[in-house]
Amino acid sequence: MDGSGDNGSGTGRDTNGSPAVRTFGIEEELLLVDPGTGEAVPMAGALWDLYVRPMDSASGPVLTAEFQQEMIEVVTPPHSTMAALEADIIRGRTIAARAARDVGVRVAALGTSPLPSDPHPVQLRRFVAMTEEYGLTAREQLTCGCHIHVFVESDEEGVAVLDRMRIWLPVLIALSANSPFWHGQDTGYASYRSQVWSRWPTAGPLEILGSPDAYHQLVYDMVSTGVALDEGMVYFDARLSRHYPTVEIRIADVCLRPQNTVLLAGIARGLVETAAREWRKGIDPVAVPATLLRLAGWKASRWGLRGELLDPLTSRPGPALAVVNALLNHIREALEDIGDLERVEELMDDLLYAGTGAVRQLEVIHRTGDLEAVVADAADCTVWVEAD
Repeated sequence: MDGSGDNGSGTGRDTNGSPAVRTFGIEEELLLVDPGTGEAVPMAGALWDLYVRPMDSASGPVLTAEFQQEMIEVVTPPHSTMAALEADIIRGRTIAARAARDVGVRVAALGTSPLPSDPHPVQLRRFVAMTEEYGLTAREQLTCGCHIHVFVESDEEGVAVLDRMRIWLPVLIALSANSPFWHGQDTGYASYRSQVWSRWPTAGPLEILGSPDAYHQLVYDMVSTGVALDEGMVYFDARLSRHYPTVEIRIADVCLRPQNTVLLAGIARGLVETAAREWRKGIDPVAVPATLLRLAGWKASRWGLRGELLDPLTSRPGPALAVVNALLNHIREALEDIGDLERVEELMDDLLYAGTGAVRQLEVIHRTGDLEAVVADAADCTVWVEAD
């Protein structure tokens, strides 16, 4: 949750004799659940006692610790192609599932636990301090997100990208929505994780900043207030990585199926590349206030793809499909140049046909009336891949 598993070591441009392509990588947070009851269980410590990193971990996905003992995180290395990233997302989830099985639990790619839970923070000094400082906000913070790192050439390019892609980020909430339940209740939200996450005082959209100096001054001022304990707690919807040359897009739920994660990553890289091109051409950011972006995020959280979203350019409601199509049209040229357009369109068609993780969870509960069945189905989907 705090960027401790920052992805991006070795991240950069990959040419391979073709136009330079930005590399990208993924961090996915997963729940540890009891295979019998479906409840989230604090087994991360037991898992770490047994988990042995793959011998080739320098070039493959690894598991890292997270804020709560009911969670683990899967971190991929950077890749230049969607196919290579997809392979590592699947491989990373499989490693996590095997490690969990060794301690008698399962992993489930769920944005929130459908069943009531009483999380247990990992007993590291920083996490203990966060629990003491933020009270119930920290104690209840059992949420799983998907963080996407995309290479940028410099802080200057990175802030220019943040300024220009910010209006499109709420659409990623709708596409990834995978958390309709909270403490055993149907919340009425497609992504209730977004609502829980917004309790953090530093979370949410950025205003247009215009320069690295303005960005770093804002971060410095936030930490100087004492409200944010450190830079790792600056939970913008997207931010500059503290350690690597990437922008980190943090707004999405963890996706139920690995293919949906791949789709998000492809869209994210398209957004970064499109924003960087606009900056180089001298195209100004669209001046939407952060207050309206917060409303756009709320609407995406409430309805996912099953209602209206706010049009990023007008801040007026429109059919979700029309807004998704506007996003794809916005990044189409970049996707085509990178070579991702066909795969992104294929994965988008699959998502629109099958529905988001929230849709599937609600379908299972309506069919079975059983939240345990919802968790079991999610655990199956976490590592299940459809045959072509």
